[in-house]
Amino acid sequence: MKLVVMSDSHGDRETVKAVSALPADAIFHCGDSELSFDDPVLHNMYRVRGNCDRDRQFSPSVLVDVQGKKILAVHGHEHDVRSSLMGLYYSAKELGADVVLFGHSHLYGAEMKDGILFLNPGSTVQPRGGKKATYAVVEWEETVRVLFKNMQHETVDEKEIKNS
Repeated sequence: MKLVVMSDSHGDRETVKAVSALPADAIFHCGDSELSFDDPVLHNMYRVRGNCDRDRQFSPSVLVDVQGKKILAVHGHEHDVRSSLMGLYYSAKELGADVVLFGHSHLYGAEMKDGILFLNPGSTVQPRGGKKATYAVVEWEETVRVLFKNMQHETVDEKEIKNS
């Protein structure tokens, strides 16, 4: 399974267009696109509402099946992800999610907890913490490989996580 995940693009249509054109089994935008729900650049992806999104057509979360994996996408502000991932962890357990995608903090990272992959792709335009602007590519096979890529599509960081 291959996923492309972005978040916190804050109105940058060109970046969303470029990242969403990449080949994947599914593409996700984890909120704060600041585009309208009906914007054509968002049509080929799952998308959720972030704290800066004003269009009420966005759902606060989506739960979808991609190649037998349940994927939960949220923005993260309603789960207080800047303080802890515990709120997301409990939501994931309750929903039976295999993967949780979220944004909001503008900091990329990935970790596996109790067989659930938690992934923040970072921000495509406003990174924090001295990190680069990024999106993520998840390759889930025998192992889980997460690539954090810059806007030139170069890998700036990667994590390989044993699939438990």
